[in-house]
Amino acid sequence: MKSKLRWVIIGLIAVATVINYIDRNALAVMWPEIAPEIGATKEDYALLVTLFMVFYAIGQFTFGKLFDKIGVRMGFAVSIGAWSISIALHALASSILSFSVFRALLGLSEAGAWPGAVKANAEWFPPEERAFAQGIFNAGASIGAIVSAPLIALMFLTMGWKGTFLLVGALGFLWLLPWFVLYRASPQQTAMIAAAEKALDRPASDQPAEPTIAPGYVPTTRQMLTHRQSWGVILTRFFLDPIWWLFVSWLPIYLAETFGFDIKQIGIFAWVPYVGAMVGSLFGGWLSGRLIGSGRSVDRARKISITLGGLIMMPCLLIAPHLTDPTIAVLVIAGILFGFQIAIGNIQTIPGDLFDGRSVGSLAGIGGMAAVAGTLITTWLVPAMTKISYGPIFVLVAALVPLSLLSLWFVTGRIAPVEPRSSSDTRKVL
Repeated sequence: MKSKLRWVIIGLIAVATVINYIDRNALAVMWPEIAPEIGATKEDYALLVTLFMVFYAIGQFTFGKLFDKIGVRMGFAVSIGAWSISIALHALASSILSFSVFRALLGLSEAGAWPGAVKANAEWFPPEERAFAQGIFNAGASIGAIVSAPLIALMFLTMGWKGTFLLVGALGFLWLLPWFVLYRASPQQTAMIAAAEKALDRPASDQPAEPTIAPGYVPTTRQMLTHRQSWGVILTRFFLDPIWWLFVSWLPIYLAETFGFDIKQIGIFAWVPYVGAMVGSLFGGWLSGRLIGSGRSVDRARKISITLGGLIMMPCLLIAPHLTDPTIAVLVIAGILFGFQIAIGNIQTIPGDLFDGRSVGSLAGIGGMAAVAGTLITTWLVPAMTKISYGPIFVLVAALVPLSLLSLWFVTGRIAPVEPRSSSDTRKVL
């Protein structure tokens, strides 16, 4: 696995994630101005977040299966093309009903990026590089969150919210141009083509009969769910992901309600926590790879990194609601997202550590569905628990951290390639 192309591929996927987060954050940043224009309330916003997340869950499972069926190249093309159209359609919205339809379409299509990235990672990278590659991808999400608040605020002040939605919708189609040029085949297909071309230069007696890929355990979804390791991944995502989505969905509104910020001030402050997330993405991937390189097992390296992220998150979550200075508050939230990204980048590599790369999209998609299920619960609790302050919701999500770590250590068990329960469970793919 010496080709430099794999780093170009993961870099392009990271750029797609930047666009993904610009698109999904646009509504949150502009909501304080859009809401009075269409007569919407905080509960209406919670409804839009819920619809996005429900269809995001459906999209995680759907695209996980789709990526395993049609491959990374076409899977990303379908996903990003659909979400670019969906966000552009927001410019036509004039009521909660129309916003609901377009948010549902956006959630369904944007979900494809995550199982697609996990599958690409498992196919293109060896275990010691996967966490860092995943960190690069997750850093794209953080960069998207960093640039989205000031960028969306600037575009809103220049062209209004309708023009902003149209412009951000165009970004995805620009991304498709280099994607189709650079991503022409999977690494397995590339290896087979190279072997076949090399064979043409040999005497007939020296040619191998046919280049093949070594068979591996490629379970069906039902077979995958018979293994405790799969349920460990699912539960870990269920408990941990609501922390990230709390800030993705509610940070601009938290700043507006707690500190009286307008859109311009949100643009100035809301990007800061995601700098911590970006650094955490890269650090978590580097740390895991460094531990493996120093002789630690994949199991130990992943668990040490994920546990460290949890230990950073918890005290920051408990401190944050007591802060009255907005600068200190966003810095502490940066610490929360730093720890989160250390953990989640390693969690997202586990499907590739457990199963053959040709089936990990399905487990990644199911894990994403579980993450959405956990997030939906917290989403509907936010309006009720934040009538006086955001303290109760911060304490609630802090309690999710140890539950996630317990799922990792005691349900997942040892992180290593899973063996089929019987010979009939193995699907050999040539």
